[in-house]
Amino acid sequence: MIQTLDTTTLSRYVAKQLNNLLPDVEVKSRVLDSFVGKAIERTEYCFSRINSECFFDGRNVRFDHLHTDQYAMFLYYLSNTIWRREKDETMAAKIYYLNKALNGLNIFYKVALPDVFRLIHCVGIVLGRAEYNDYFVATQRVTIGANKNLEYPVLGKGVAVYGGSGIIGKCKIGDNCQISINTVVMEKDIPPNMVVFGKYPDISYKRTNKSVVERFFIA
Repeated sequence: MIQTLDTTTLSRYVAKQLNNLLPDVEVKSRVLDSFVGKAIERTEYCFSRINSECFFDGRNVRFDHLHTDQYAMFLYYLSNTIWRREKDETMAAKIYYLNKALNGLNIFYKVALPDVFRLIHCVGIVLGRAEYNDYFVATQRVTIGANKNLEYPVLGKGVAVYGGSGIIGKCKIGDNCQISINTVVMEKDIPPNMVVFGKYPDISYKRTNKSVVERFFIA
């Protein structure tokens, strides 16, 4: 993968950001090294399947720390990697906090996003502890969260959720569904291959032949 910062320099870069934002206890870059390395591996795998020259030009996977969507995705992988490998809630929380401060993105480190996903214009995205599957796409101001009973949605493969939309509570969204702009789905199952419109409780949908996977990813 072509990186604008090599992995060691990237560790130092993240440590400096953390220490500037959260100066309570100094974070040493060497503490982050192994986690950053693993997060970069996960990032590379994900980016290699994204259909965009900024991520993969057909020959090389690219990671630019100044591409805000890419950096936000990397920071999610970093916080989640720290949580999965060490259960270090303090360090994972700091990375989560950094991502929220820099990118306006709220993805808690315990949220299990799939191996392949894409965030587009990530400001205002809130992703709760739903069940996500590969080829998930979220754009600006998307919310996925629980109902009052803490029941979360289950999303199929290749689900795209567009700006200002939400999926809330106990519902299943089928494979290859697209949740249209400013649509709110709550407590309602959606069959596969649908474009969804409206706001709870007035939801409608129609069948689509367009493939989310083919539009955004390299399957």
